[in-house]
Amino acid sequence: MYRKHYGFNRHPFSKEIAHEDLFAAAGSKELQSRLMHLIEMRGIGLVTGDSGSGKTTACRKVIAELHPASHRIIYVPNSTGNVMDLYKSVAWDLGLPCERSRAALYRQIRTEVTRLVTEARCRPILIVDEAHHLRPDVLEDLRLLTNYQMDAENRLCLLLVGQSELRRRLAMSVYEALAQRIVVRYHLPGLTRDELPKYLEHLLKLAGVELSIFDAPAIEAVYGATQGLPRKVNLLCHHALLAGAASRSKTINIEHIQAAMTETN
Repeated sequence: MYRKHYGFNRHPFSKEIAHEDLFAAAGSKELQSRLMHLIEMRGIGLVTGDSGSGKTTACRKVIAELHPASHRIIYVPNSTGNVMDLYKSVAWDLGLPCERSRAALYRQIRTEVTRLVTEARCRPILIVDEAHHLRPDVLEDLRLLTNYQMDAENRLCLLLVGQSELRRRLAMSVYEALAQRIVVRYHLPGLTRDELPKYLEHLLKLAGVELSIFDAPAIEAVYGATQGLPRKVNLLCHHALLAGAASRSKTINIEHIQAAMTETN
């Protein structure tokens, strides 16, 4: 509805955006630096953040820039099952036939990881998204999956990505064995107040509009309502553009933001 009114060539706040076009926020840059260190060490990493902070998107940007011939990405988004469910997801992503027993699946995955490292000269990276849903026994098995040569060699890089509660869970004594092995921890913040106008201008420019159509009070209202969390920002701005187009306005003001907040609440 609003694309024609504002002259966009695409929806500016869609999640369908190429990794090279993602906005380079300070938090995302810091995460990228830490993840590259993690991949180099082949250790265990933990990325947390509030819902909508852009954790998965930031990780996607890092992974997309790795050389595909030297890195094997295993991405597991379904983290609500048991250990067998997790092992099956990993085996399927590795192109392995699924064994019926847990021990056989464990051995099969470890053998394939060893083959990738020693023969294919490839670095396997296991990314478990929505990891705050993982059961205690699954978290323990993930730790054991990284144990090679009697815990003397790192072959599998494991990255746990989840909401803030995961960080609090891993601080509990029952997870001490896993917590001691986490070499990179990062909590991804939202956009800062200074970054938000640049973020909006960046997305509008990608959609074919050079100048920001959000006035200063509207941008401040967006930040106050979303605390800079990109997914919340995108949703609120999408509805604000709908409200602006309905009123035939060429500028998004605080009244359009208030109307959008009514729609999203």
